[in-house]
Amino acid sequence: CSTFILLWILANIMLRLPLIFSFILLAGNAQAFVPASHSAVRHKVHLNSIEPAGKSPIDDFVEDIKMRLRIAQESNASGVSTKQTLADVIAGTYDSEAIEAKIDEDIASAPCVMFTWESSPSCKKAVEAFKTLNANVKIVRLDDPWSEGNPVRAALGKRVGRTSVPFVFIKGEYIGGFDGGIDDDACGMVDMAFKGTLRSKLGEAGAMKD
Repeated sequence: CSTFILLWILANIMLRLPLIFSFILLAGNAQAFVPASHSAVRHKVHLNSIEPAGKSPIDDFVEDIKMRLRIAQESNASGVSTKQTLADVIAGTYDSEAIEAKIDEDIASAPCVMFTWESSPSCKKAVEAFKTLNANVKIVRLDDPWSEGNPVRAALGKRVGRTSVPFVFIKGEYIGGFDGGIDDDACGMVDMAFKGTLRSKLGEAGAMKD
């Protein structure tokens, strides 16, 4: 589990290195923009004028890494799966009560609700399957924007015991994803279709088009 988390953190470090190096170079070469005739006091004033107010990007970066490492340790200690731990780390800190309330609101907003990533192959297949069934489905995207969707995904994972997208709910009940689930009652769309229960469940929920 720790290997996956460290790899994710290292990837984020690599993505932010250009910003960090740019800041360091800017601070280190600031004197090159000050005429030599200026006094030491003028040098100090000029250097201070380019420094950002409050914490530097490096300080924020370090704090962010510390926060995510702490979340990884806490999630791992709680005994959740590696995927759930990674989802928690990506989500970062968030208002869990507000997120849970938003999830409840979305689930209750339509007979069939699906939480998706637009680029996910499984989500695309699920969308096409519902079209073939002629079902009415409300789609809630977790990638628009990611900053809002990542906490929802982490909270949904804790709620249903699975972090994979899509999360499909029919009449408020989690039925799994497209081709997988958590048990016989929530085995996913494909298994339910083979069993002959998906269409009937959608019909009973009032999610089928006339």
